[in-house]
Amino acid sequence: MKPFSIHIDETGDTVTMRLEGELDIATTAGADSELRRVEQGGARVIVLDLRGLTFMDSTGLGLLVSAAARARGGGHRLAIVRGPAAVQRVLELTGLDARLDVIDDPAEARADHG
Repeated sequence: MKPFSIHIDETGDTVTMRLEGELDIATTAGADSELRRVEQGGARVIVLDLRGLTFMDSTGLGLLVSAAARARGGGHRLAIVRGPAAVQRVLELTGLDARLDVIDDPAEARADHG
């Protein structure tokens, strides 16, 4: 099993956070802490790339919902790159795929806010 990791790429006013491994009760707090640090950095667009996740539980969903609420209140965009089938299924079953800003490619987020 691949350990959980976060890779951050800052390009202009867009920050992409690529999550890899399992986003679950053991890893969500660290991911949330890193996400809040990025939010405080003043990025206009934050892209959460879920393509590297192998698993996401309800705590991961909670992270996405809270981050989306903070984005709406904070005036920045949170775009979520569609994950693999198992991760995407969790979003679809909960209806969050329709409520969150879900995109297919990180480049879409950068292209939209010009």
